[in-house]
Amino acid sequence: MNKKKILLEIALLASFLLIFSACHSKKNDTNHSIKESTSMTTDKNNTKQSNESKESNTMNTVKAASQSFPAGTLIQAVNNNDFAQVQAILVDENYSIDEVNAQGETPLLIATHQNFIGIAKQLIDAGADINVQDHISDSPYLYAGAQGKTEILTCMLEKQVPNQQKVNRFGGNALIPAAEKGHLENVKLLLKDGRVAINHQNNYGYTALIEAVALRDGSEIYQQIVDVLLESGADKTLKDNTGRTAEDYARSLGYTEMLNSLNAY
Repeated sequence: MNKKKILLEIALLASFLLIFSACHSKKNDTNHSIKESTSMTTDKNNTKQSNESKESNTMNTVKAASQSFPAGTLIQAVNNNDFAQVQAILVDENYSIDEVNAQGETPLLIATHQNFIGIAKQLIDAGADINVQDHISDSPYLYAGAQGKTEILTCMLEKQVPNQQKVNRFGGNALIPAAEKGHLENVKLLLKDGRVAINHQNNYGYTALIEAVALRDGSEIYQQIVDVLLESGADKTLKDNTGRTAEDYARSLGYTEMLNSLNAY
């Protein structure tokens, strides 16, 4: 009996040792797994922080590379007809593209004055306002129309919307001085575009038709302008502030060809 009891106790002790050994091994595996997981998380966080740091450094580098120009630089570049400098300035999104000089002229108006076609197109494409007026009420659009800057005017009409409510210092739109100054191509362009008021009257009551007759010499270019205006629907019955029509002026000035055209409509 004692021998059996001893053997039973030995068996129980062996079982206990096996169970204890298995539990200890599982605990070590769990601790190892936790350590490994913690290590992987730490590595992942370090990698993320490293990537964020690199991205931040890249953004700062790009920002630093973006040149900042002082006010007035664009106006100076346009005055110098410096195409490359204008292009460089327009990259700066914070630069005011419609800055003005002492006369209230924007870079686009200056480019239009000088007929710097390439620079004017650059500015228009970049969103320069064609309707900003200077101290004598000229805007890039009004000036281009009045002074025969046909290529610039074409670009303006294609890319932007002229404000037809804004008039020059005489109360006229772009069409009236274009007709008066003999810019036939501008007259055709404005009429084809269709947004300009063909019968607009300025402060003197003049329409484009009246000015083409009354204020000029009756030469062939003005005869053509009169024909184009009449064909496009110009109202020959409108009177200026003195009560005279285009036909009255043609008759009094002896402009036979113009008078014939006016009588034909």
